[in-house]
Amino acid sequence: MKDATAFADRWAEGWNSQDLDRIMAHYADDIVFRSRKAVALTGAGEIRGKPALRAYWAAALSRQPDLHFTVDRVFAGHDMLTIAYTNHRDVPSAETLWFGADDLIVRAGACHAD
Repeated sequence: MKDATAFADRWAEGWNSQDLDRIMAHYADDIVFRSRKAVALTGAGEIRGKPALRAYWAAALSRQPDLHFTVDRVFAGHDMLTIAYTNHRDVPSAETLWFGADDLIVRAGACHAD
């Protein structure tokens, strides 16, 4: 990941557009995503594979038509980054994204303040 801040901006723009194709373009086919919020819709906190992640996010987006993320800070690491953001409900959140050789996200984890 050459420019973590530019990626974080594109990531947030994709979410704010609610365009699922635009959101999914960042993820590898074998993505593994973890979030405690996934449990409510899927029964599990881990989602494996792009089709399953797409289905989860389609369901989540349909429940939140006013979804909006504001990037607060970006932390860059080796082939990974963490995006700290605030959502439309003013809840501080963060996602850590691990990138594969093709600069697609292969693993991701979301955390949200209580």
